[in-house]
Amino acid sequence: MSRPQRDSITLHNMSFYAYHGVTKAERQVGQRFYLDVTFWLDLSRPGQTDDVRDTADYVRVYEVISNMTLTKRYHLVEALAQDIADQILAAVPAIEAVEVTVRKPQVPLGGILDHVSVTLHRGRQGPQT
Repeated sequence: MSRPQRDSITLHNMSFYAYHGVTKAERQVGQRFYLDVTFWLDLSRPGQTDDVRDTADYVRVYEVISNMTLTKRYHLVEALAQDIADQILAAVPAIEAVEVTVRKPQVPLGGILDHVSVTLHRGRQGPQT
């Protein structure tokens, strides 16, 4: 799968206690979710100017992620990831594309696993391939 041939910034391993899941118990008890978000944009100007105003606002991106993860309840982590991607692209015009990975450690599958993860790639024109 190809990715935009641009510079990128990644927020790694963000952790939120939230209430997402298909089962009623998952939505009542909650659990920790882990997210990685990479976004692509041209970083040549901030690399030259060393001025925070010339780059994407990490705080704004984190606020979007936190808000979507903590204030809404989703049945599917796919829907959570989609909303995060959409909101980041809407909130920060300089971002050309975004990749959102949501990891859910406790999944009622009847077996043992480390986690289930969903990764979405979205750009200004929709899914990225």
